[in-house]
Amino acid sequence: MNFRNAGRISGVVATGAIAALLITGCSREGDAGSDETNAPSPGITDTTLSLGISSPLSGPTAGPGSCTVAGLYTYLEAKNADGGFEFGDGNTRTVDLTYLDDTYDPAKAVSNFRQLVDDGIFAYVGALGTPTNAAILPIAQEEEVPQVLLITGATMFSSDQETNPWTFGLLPTYYDEGFSFGELLVDRGEDVTVAILAQNDDYGDDYVAGFEAAIEGSDVEVVASATYEPSDPTLDAQVTELAASGADALLSAVSVTPLQVGVLTKAQSLGWTPEIFLPSNTSTPATVVVPGNGAAYPAVYSTSLTKVPVSPAFAEDEDVIAYNEAFAEYGVGIAANYTPHCAWSYAEGAILEQAFLKMTEPTRDSFMEALHSIEDFQAPLLLDGITVNTTDPTLPAIQGLTLVQFNGTGYGPVQ
Repeated sequence: MNFRNAGRISGVVATGAIAALLITGCSREGDAGSDETNAPSPGITDTTLSLGISSPLSGPTAGPGSCTVAGLYTYLEAKNADGGFEFGDGNTRTVDLTYLDDTYDPAKAVSNFRQLVDDGIFAYVGALGTPTNAAILPIAQEEEVPQVLLITGATMFSSDQETNPWTFGLLPTYYDEGFSFGELLVDRGEDVTVAILAQNDDYGDDYVAGFEAAIEGSDVEVVASATYEPSDPTLDAQVTELAASGADALLSAVSVTPLQVGVLTKAQSLGWTPEIFLPSNTSTPATVVVPGNGAAYPAVYSTSLTKVPVSPAFAEDEDVIAYNEAFAEYGVGIAANYTPHCAWSYAEGAILEQAFLKMTEPTRDSFMEALHSIEDFQAPLLLDGITVNTTDPTLPAIQGLTLVQFNGTGYGPVQ
């Protein structure tokens, strides 16, 4: 099917439908009494469905951005090769993914989103980034295009889905991650001083809010804080300022991999070696902790929600074996190096499959209804006890976190 031509035809039909609505007094397409209730949305036929994503495939965030695409692409292509996806309307479809590079630039992400919609995607899925997705959010609402299962833990994408019904996050929130870090320190029952470095946006605000909520009324005290912009070439000045506090712990809520490595190396060069708390999206041993010489610190903590396919500890796990085999065929050409985003987006593919099974009509409305009806689903690669529940309009799809500690080569239980 030619999506560009289909878009033009739909425009003609829509014009006629509007005139009919003015005459009959009916509301928008899909309401009771409309002849177009079951008309397919753009991007879906009886045999295919088209998805789109914009992600940083180049620039300083290219590692996580590439994995965000590669994991999802791997799941979809492996399932397509196995015969396709079964849908609740009785059809089996192949699901295609178009991905574009936005270099983590909100303006470019918006341009990419508009291009994908013009090209006839059914839904925009799994995109990485708080500022990029925030720029797209109002447009997705206006165009009524699903912007779902986003690779960001910012609360803004999940906390008010009644106001933004076409947008939905995938990951546990940064607020919850920050809260878990604070809770760990509070549970020690000791005086602890903390310095905080956070991105100057909703991403950073959520971490700080969660952490401060956890330590309220305790012996844990924030004694210094600083912010940064993702476009900053270095965070040396901020680290120098924070190091002067001599804080016992550093919450480094930095989302850009090279900047996070720079934080670790700069603190060491100043002779400041506090305990380190890293967000899950920039805590990968191979790309952050080891290059940043994390072994120099008394402890490095992060959170986890998935099995690590590159870890020997999971080498015999059935989910990991299936992932590694499929990724070697479909994903490695997109992302050569592993970050947790590869596993997150692979699990996302399984969540989409659950929604497809519940879709009874070939429409975006039916898709969103199905997506919000998943309960207690154990998606592949999720750690035990971490499940998918999408029925609460104030929460993201995946709920639950596990605190982990760097052990010299990877992460293990907190000591």
